[in-house]
Amino acid sequence: MTPRGAPAPPAGGRGPARGAGRARAWAELLRLPALFTVPGDALSGAAATGTRPNSRTLYAIGSSVCLYEAGMVLNDWADREEDAAERPERPLPSGRVRPGSALAAACALTGAGLVLAARAGRPALTVAAPLAATVWAYDLALKHTPAGPVAMAAARGLDLLLGAAATTGRTREALPSAALLGTHTLAVTLVSRRETTGGTSVPPLVALATTALLTRLVTRRRLPPADRADHAGHPLPTRTPPARTPAAADPAGPGSRPVPVPRPGSTAPARFTADTALRAALATAYAVTAARPYTHAALNPSPPLTRRAVGGGIRATIPLQAALSARAGAGVTAAVIAALAPIGRKYARKVSVT
Repeated sequence: MTPRGAPAPPAGGRGPARGAGRARAWAELLRLPALFTVPGDALSGAAATGTRPNSRTLYAIGSSVCLYEAGMVLNDWADREEDAAERPERPLPSGRVRPGSALAAACALTGAGLVLAARAGRPALTVAAPLAATVWAYDLALKHTPAGPVAMAAARGLDLLLGAAATTGRTREALPSAALLGTHTLAVTLVSRRETTGGTSVPPLVALATTALLTRLVTRRRLPPADRADHAGHPLPTRTPPARTPAAADPAGPGSRPVPVPRPGSTAPARFTADTALRAALATAYAVTAARPYTHAALNPSPPLTRRAVGGGIRATIPLQAALSARAGAGVTAAVIAALAPIGRKYARKVSVT
């Protein structure tokens, strides 16, 4: 019914407008721009094992997306009363999305995530099940406890391991990358606990120190798994350099300097240089994306700048995933992950990631 004295809406215009408003509400509830930080988990997990992504990796990405979005919806459903006081413009307290619909969507997305993980194989489901349990435990019980940031960090680390388990059935090689990504998530979560109140510089300063440490770690050279094992996971045979003949050892006669004999097909120096440059570029992108808003929040820990710091930390997840892939020797995978950053940044201008 049109309020008395208000102009009547144009005929036929209410339906599309209402549909657009509902789509906008669900986009806010799902934090759609943050969705671009999810595929890099599975891809960097696969890279950590030294294996190229395959069809099972795609199932892992689908599972990760569903479980991540389930967590986003469940988060707002659990906080709907708190948001009514602090952020009444959010979809649930504003009435644009019904609580029952949000809870049903969280359940459906969780089920879909587990089904997709099962399609990727039993090892993937073995990781996806505790991942789903961690998501629900965080949103319903742990978020406002000291264990909350640890649970969130564990969820992101498990998401990376899901990609490794789905791709190869193994997770051991991916544990270091999962630990680094989880540490970044821990720092972002610590900052996010103050995004509505602000008031302290400690979390942003801790996040800044964590960013510096992670930047240092991901730029250190790590032997790519492809040099330790083939794509099936079997150790490569040890190369034995050919025996030198007297002529090869001393081609110019006694007193001359030995001439090194390169291994056939060796390209290690060139690859090392390219890998180093790629890791440095991605690590720099990670540091800049995260450190600048953290610094602003540390200097002025107001709620708006703290929320901006959280958004910067979330966006920095993508270059960190790419840097971890490059650190494992998967340059193509790193480039694919890095390409998601500008897309997520574009949509973040329309829908908040926090």
